[in-house]
Amino acid sequence: MTESADHAPVTVDHPFVSAVKPLVDAMGAELLGPEQAQPDDVVLAWEGQDVIAVRLPQLSDSLDHILAAMERRHGMPLADLDRKAKQSVVRTLEARGAFSVRHGVETVAGALGVSRFTVYNYINSQEEKRAGQRRDGA
Repeated sequence: MTESADHAPVTVDHPFVSAVKPLVDAMGAELLGPEQAQPDDVVLAWEGQDVIAVRLPQLSDSLDHILAAMERRHGMPLADLDRKAKQSVVRTLEARGAFSVRHGVETVAGALGVSRFTVYNYINSQEEKRAGQRRDGA
């Protein structure tokens, strides 16, 4: 069973729920019973029967979830990473759309322990490298 803060526990022993739970967890979403679904929730069915509802996180919560996952992957706070690793984090976050979220640059800069200017420099240097590769390959 998995439990949300203000909802009844959701049974995880259904094979479909067990299959989608790692994805739901990775997204920072929440599992609910289908009867608890609200209009913005996604109800998933198995063999024609509603089994589970997924409440998607707000975009800003998703960025926090992604940053926390990256810290776990690196085994340390992102602010403790060296410059090259921080640049890699920014590349990954850019590919995942982190900077399209309002205050995304500020949030990432805070997590990395750098200024917004530094994050923009990391993004711009990556764009310059890609542009150079396109010129060289053309």
